[in-house]
Amino acid sequence: MKAPADTEPKPGFAAWYLIAVLTLAYTASFIDRQVLNLLVGPLKAEFGLDDTKLSLLQGVAFTSAYILFSPLFGRLADTGSRRGILIFGIALWSIGTSLCGLSRTYWQLFMARFGVGGSEACLTPAAWSIIADSFPERMIPRAFSIFMMGPYLGGGLALIFGGLLLESAEHWDLSAVPLIGAMKPWQIVFLAAGLPGLLIVAMMFFVREPVRHASRIAEDKGQMAMADVWRVFVQHRGFYGNFYAGMSSLVVCLYAFPAWMPTVLIRRFDAAASTVGVQYGALVLVTGSLGVLTGPWLARMLEKRGRVESLMLLPFCAAVGLILISIALGFTTSYASALAVATAASFIYSMPQALASSALQLATPNRMRGIASAVYVFVVSVTGLGAAPTIVALLTDHVFGDEKRVGDSLSITCAAAALLSAFFLWRALRSYRLLLAHR
Repeated sequence: MKAPADTEPKPGFAAWYLIAVLTLAYTASFIDRQVLNLLVGPLKAEFGLDDTKLSLLQGVAFTSAYILFSPLFGRLADTGSRRGILIFGIALWSIGTSLCGLSRTYWQLFMARFGVGGSEACLTPAAWSIIADSFPERMIPRAFSIFMMGPYLGGGLALIFGGLLLESAEHWDLSAVPLIGAMKPWQIVFLAAGLPGLLIVAMMFFVREPVRHASRIAEDKGQMAMADVWRVFVQHRGFYGNFYAGMSSLVVCLYAFPAWMPTVLIRRFDAAASTVGVQYGALVLVTGSLGVLTGPWLARMLEKRGRVESLMLLPFCAAVGLILISIALGFTTSYASALAVATAASFIYSMPQALASSALQLATPNRMRGIASAVYVFVVSVTGLGAAPTIVALLTDHVFGDEKRVGDSLSITCAAAALLSAFFLWRALRSYRLLLAHR
């Protein structure tokens, strides 16, 4: 029988070192995927692209590989060494990002982004599973909240340093430097973005593979065949189906805002890319990190008040909040007001991420956590990474026919996604209460 929460052993140095390295890896992965969002102008000029073709680099190129390899990495995380999977994947995506900077054609860049997406698919299933086995149950949301700072740290740093590097590189004379001397500023940004991952690979060699532990909510089924995994999904489809639909809809906001908000500020208010990169990047870094750290604290407060389902209640509340925030974006009339709305969105869509991840791990048998996380990655990738940027671009190009109205496209896309998210998360919340009642 599992020890009561207050008698569970405290995590040691190895667990916190694991979280530190995984957070750095998650940060690097988002630098690698988000830095492209600041390079919209240079890439459109370099390859003669419209918003729709550019969005394929943001979405389809990355996401198709991410989706293709997620089930493979999910199953490997359930059956093999999660540490080994992470070392392999981090090394591969770091090299892929640098290769983006060596691209000479649109399709070379497309394939490099495909490689980055495929290798980054290893991170979520392996990291979520290894985190859940490294911390006592009461501390899993806190551990996830630190890990989940990665997207906001990475997204913010990509904008801040990507913008500064892009501006600085325009004035550098590197003609005497082999290989780099012939590169354009946008290529140098890609090359630099891939380098930190190689240091993280070296740090991963000092991570220990923890012993696998059973979940207190879900029955421990030991080694599971795929037929057993499918049986659990079917038996608890009320939770899994609505959870996946609700969170993937909410994640549309998480990906659409960072993908297009810099462009909104640049096009609508004639702001400089470097200014937007520093200001919006800093706000995403701070508010996103605060949001993801605040979530577990709010959940604990609600649990003390008797709301044991708080890990799923707060994501539902966040979805409702994002409906209002997304609508507000369409009514902004100044750079400052648009930046304020984007800042509020960053806090709200980041707040439930660690909570939802924790709920999924706690509700799932240990030996199918990897595949459950991979399914999550799959549905989130299709809607968030794949569809979100392109939907915004299609509305801008083919409905409004005016690139300055990209803000309206972003507002409509995110408001509709948040509405769907609220519907499905409410249904998932009811099923999660039943799982808790029968644990």
